[in-house]
Amino acid sequence: MRNNGQLSETEAPFQLRGNTFTMMVLKVVAPDDPGFFPQLLSKIRQAPNFFRNAPVVLDLEDMEEVPEGFDFIDFVVQLRSYNLIAVGIQGGPAQIQALALEAGLPAMPSGRPAREPEVQQDRFGLAPGRAPTDPLPVKAAPAPEPPRSTMVITEPVRSGRQVYAARGDLIVLGPVSAGAELLADGNIHVYGTLRGRALAGISGDRGARIFCQSMEAELVSIAGLYRVSEDLDETVYRKPVQVWLDEGYLRMEQLG
Repeated sequence: MRNNGQLSETEAPFQLRGNTFTMMVLKVVAPDDPGFFPQLLSKIRQAPNFFRNAPVVLDLEDMEEVPEGFDFIDFVVQLRSYNLIAVGIQGGPAQIQALALEAGLPAMPSGRPAREPEVQQDRFGLAPGRAPTDPLPVKAAPAPEPPRSTMVITEPVRSGRQVYAARGDLIVLGPVSAGAELLADGNIHVYGTLRGRALAGISGDRGARIFCQSMEAELVSIAGLYRVSEDLDETVYRKPVQVWLDEGYLRMEQLG
């Protein structure tokens, strides 16, 4: 008799697999602000096809408390009326995390490193209440970061394909079709036409850059800040371009 836990893939009625998906993060600072949804609608109208039925994660890290009278479920319903589908949250007060769970939205890891508690010291370099004879705590040296690697793709990246360069840079020696997606923790170089999506510095590296020989991208992003095809102007469209962050703004400039 065959054990149901040992069925082959072709015999099993379902399969569970891990995968990587790119999702938009909506940082919510003041959800009760009267200008929240009008400003959001203005942003959506800049690229309606990009935002249509887009899954979003709600970043609530900067919400210290739930605004009085705030209805979380109504907030999610309003987002859906704008074709933004909330699929999870990051951070936020315990109260709103409970409300999100009731609404079917799980808490997702924020990816932000935890802060170590600060210890006040007196003029002798000792923490309050510590006798001079007590041994001072020894802080362990931080673990060395893994070496940065480079992934090189020598063939064209076709529509529907996703390429991710973890902990390093991504170099593509050919064109990137519309519907393809490039992701890298570091920089992205495309020695051809970039028509798909390119997301560099996805682990938070704000110094990452994107380079391409011909800019026709559906979307480019550095450390979460993005620009869509509707925002491209004549100075960069179909030109060799670099993309980088400058004081919180996403910049594009023609190379050469």
